[in-house]
Amino acid sequence: MIPEKASWTAEVIRLALGPVLRGGSPASRPGIGNAAREELRAYERWVLPPPRRMQTNETSVGGVSASVVWENGAASDRQILFLHGGGYAAGSPALYRHITWRFAESAGARVVTPDYRLAPEHPFPAALDDAVAAWRACLATGADPHRSAFLGDSAGGGLALALALRLRDEGDPLPGAIVAISPWTDLAITGASCRPGCSDPMLSADDLEPAAAQYLAGADPRTPYASPLYGDLQGLPPTLIQVGSDEILVDDSVRMAERMREAGCEVTLEIWPRMPHVWHAFAPFMPEAGRAIARVSAFIRERTGETRVAHIN
Repeated sequence: MIPEKASWTAEVIRLALGPVLRGGSPASRPGIGNAAREELRAYERWVLPPPRRMQTNETSVGGVSASVVWENGAASDRQILFLHGGGYAAGSPALYRHITWRFAESAGARVVTPDYRLAPEHPFPAALDDAVAAWRACLATGADPHRSAFLGDSAGGGLALALALRLRDEGDPLPGAIVAISPWTDLAITGASCRPGCSDPMLSADDLEPAAAQYLAGADPRTPYASPLYGDLQGLPPTLIQVGSDEILVDDSVRMAERMREAGCEVTLEIWPRMPHVWHAFAPFMPEAGRAIARVSAFIRERTGETRVAHIN
């Protein structure tokens, strides 16, 4: 259940985030070039590993380096392809390891997180190409598409939706569910919530245009494989979109859900009050993070035929 208002813990975190994340120059903010990438790489050492009850494996899927995490007893045919955020220029499986194991445990699946190539060295469609290769490798190694899912946050949320569009167009099997957390679906940046000068505790709208330009490298920002908002959305799997009410990307989520409904898709849009961008990352400090992860996992289980009860630690 979506809480009616944010907890006091969430409000404290909101107050602390802005000065920390938006205090530097634009070149040092997440999603903008090598400086941001190096800053995030430095944070990896502070990210706690999964608990011992979880299994992990550093491997390659379709020629793409990847991290896999699962709980003992999880069926190998239930796989979640997790696509991390970072504006297509930063982020890594290691940075998300404190989140991915929680999804693996609560959804009862193996979570596969590819370390897809990043801009500016590898602009569009490199990230999408790597995601396609990773999904095809999952299928080749035993994943049942009907019992599996795509899950992504921020740029990774947009990438998960773009991946589904491309796979549909190329005739590949689609997963049983998609979950997009605070997704960036419009690289043309036309949403009212991300007008120039707008910001939230995690992101500044003024950083979106350079990040998009860096990733697109001259490609049309309205091409559906980069901005799924502009695609033909017919035939996409059941989709859950979660976003915070005050995020600059909230309109990307609202408009994506509207367009999916118009296309006849099953879509659930959850707007959580006053949550920062990808608040799931604050588990276990923020109670809403655990609740949102539980909702994501319940949605995936329901749409992929898994009925066991989830538990979040």
